[in-house]
Amino acid sequence: PKISPQLYNEYIERLAWRTPGGGSKGGAEAFDPKRLLEEFENHIEELKQLDEKIQRRVEKLEHQCHREAKEFAHKVQDLQRSNQVAFQHFQELDEHISYVATKVCHLGDQLEGVNTPRQRAVEAQRLMTYFNEFLDGDLRSDVFNNPEKIKEAADIIQKLHLIAQELPFDRFADVKAKIASKYHDLERQLVQEFTAAQRRGEIGRMREVAAVLLHFKGYAHCVDVYIKQCQEGAYMRSDVFEDTALLCQRVNKQVGEVFQSPETVMAKLIQNIFENKLQAHVKEKLDETRRSDIEQYLKNLYDLYTRTTALAAKLTEFNLGSDKHTFLSKLIKNIFSTYLESYIEMEKDYLRTRSAMILQRYYDSKNHQKRPLGGGSIQELKERIRQRTNLPLGPSIDTHGETFLSQEVVVNLLQETRHAFERCNRLSDPSDLPKNAFSIFLLLVEHLCVDHIDYALEIGLSAIPSADAKNANLYFLDVVQQANTIFHLFDKQFNDHLMPLISSSPKLTECLHKKKEVIEQMEVKLDTGIDRTLNCMVGQMKHILATEQKKTDFRPEDENNVMIQCTAACSKVCVYVSRQVERVRKSMDGKNVDTVLTELGVRFHHLIHEHLQQYSYSSMGGMLAICDVAEYRKSAKDFRVPLVLQLFDTLHALCNLLVVAPDNLKQVCFGEQLTNLDRNLLHAFVQLRVDYRQARLGRHFS
Repeated sequence: PKISPQLYNEYIERLAWRTPGGGSKGGAEAFDPKRLLEEFENHIEELKQLDEKIQRRVEKLEHQCHREAKEFAHKVQDLQRSNQVAFQHFQELDEHISYVATKVCHLGDQLEGVNTPRQRAVEAQRLMTYFNEFLDGDLRSDVFNNPEKIKEAADIIQKLHLIAQELPFDRFADVKAKIASKYHDLERQLVQEFTAAQRRGEIGRMREVAAVLLHFKGYAHCVDVYIKQCQEGAYMRSDVFEDTALLCQRVNKQVGEVFQSPETVMAKLIQNIFENKLQAHVKEKLDETRRSDIEQYLKNLYDLYTRTTALAAKLTEFNLGSDKHTFLSKLIKNIFSTYLESYIEMEKDYLRTRSAMILQRYYDSKNHQKRPLGGGSIQELKERIRQRTNLPLGPSIDTHGETFLSQEVVVNLLQETRHAFERCNRLSDPSDLPKNAFSIFLLLVEHLCVDHIDYALEIGLSAIPSADAKNANLYFLDVVQQANTIFHLFDKQFNDHLMPLISSSPKLTECLHKKKEVIEQMEVKLDTGIDRTLNCMVGQMKHILATEQKKTDFRPEDENNVMIQCTAACSKVCVYVSRQVERVRKSMDGKNVDTVLTELGVRFHHLIHEHLQQYSYSSMGGMLAICDVAEYRKSAKDFRVPLVLQLFDTLHALCNLLVVAPDNLKQVCFGEQLTNLDRNLLHAFVQLRVDYRQARLGRHFS
């Protein structure tokens, strides 16, 4: 291998330093190149000798390695030959073993073929011996007299019983009867032994006896006894469902250790519990309230059915066979089928009676006798005509501020309906669920929407005074407010409780159509009532203006001694308007507020516009009119409706025509706010000026 220059240099440097006189930087002795050359030559000679020595050693080791490699290769070849020989011997041994095994199996089959008939013959001889004892009527064998050998005796008597059944009755009637008697006696003893072992809690003994009884006809009776004893002392508390769950959990752990088919025994236990304990409990709870207290009956039915299905869900944890869900469903159906068939009719009868009672109790608390609506009397005809017009067909009904709407009543009706929906969801067959839910919804519509809300709207409409009534109390807005709140509650229950029951059925369309129809009918009455209420508001404003506004307000006798401020009539109207705007905001929500306030604002503007055109104005009177309109405009801002504010802005601009100098009339008319108005309207306002004829202002509009 090559030596790196760095190592080579270091080696030469160390060698030079060790040589006397070989240092390059001076020292104790002066530099002597001859001595250094001599030292290098001697050292090189030593290295050559060392190299030859190492080379001889390497060659020796290589030779030794080649020799050992050849020896190892010979050993491997010997081992391979030995392995092949051993493998051949193994194959020969395997073939020999297979041959011997085949011979042994063949010999075993031959022995079995000989031994089986022999065993059968021995067994037949043994049975014939026992059969002779029965034939003689003297059971001498120890197996029939020793209680400890009851298992062996049971095996013998079970086989004899099968044989006896094949014998002709006329010749062997007596012996067949004796065998049958012993068969039943042993069967009874085994059942008693099983019962005693169960009482002692000896699981091993129970398993042994059950295995023996498995081939007897009385095995089913053994299972029945086991099931009966399991239930002894299990129902000590009042909660039969919790007791049943605990009992089944305890038995499920034990039944697998005792019986060979535990799923059959477990299913029989559960069937026994359902057909006896649970059915009796359900019958007792429901029959005592079915005729006396229908509300409690429905609550009990819902609670019992819910707890029974919950118990069945717990029982599915156990091994009950291949189709345990169908098995448990049939058990539940057998218990509740008679009650579920008549459920929905009883639910509707109760809901109808309960809702009517809630409503009647409310009207009785108000000392109110419900008026029949939709009749054919002359008085009702007049009332309906008055509702749809402003004709004074007699006085309106005075409700003394009562809306005849109650959130407490509504909450009670919705709560009863919610409970009905919950029971309907639990107790209805899945195929009948949408239909039943829809029938409950129709009852809610009948009692809440028709008998309560619609009736209140009819009474509210009847109580709205005519438009020319003085100091009218407008309670219909309170009706609107409460009806709006009730609508929200009604809609919430529709979405939360009815929709999940019908969302995937054709009844959904029918329900939505019915809901839309009911709401539209009520909205028509609400719109009619609001329209007539707005007419009353405008009528009240008109009455204030008619009684408070004087002609001299806009043509003062002393023009020089007048305070520039709004008139008393204007102040009273503005106070009234502000109060009504606030009432509308409290009574409405959403876009309805803007819609109603827009209509009220337009009518308010129309009233003021016509009112101002009834007077003539002096120069100072025009200023007062502008003050009034400015005050009306402040009230219009309370509406927060751009259209209403724009109308009063335009009216304010029109009033400027009452005070502007004659020479500037044309310029004002073509101003930004008046340029789009009809010329005749502008001319009509100008004609209200006192100086219209004297100054011949009409020429400005020619």
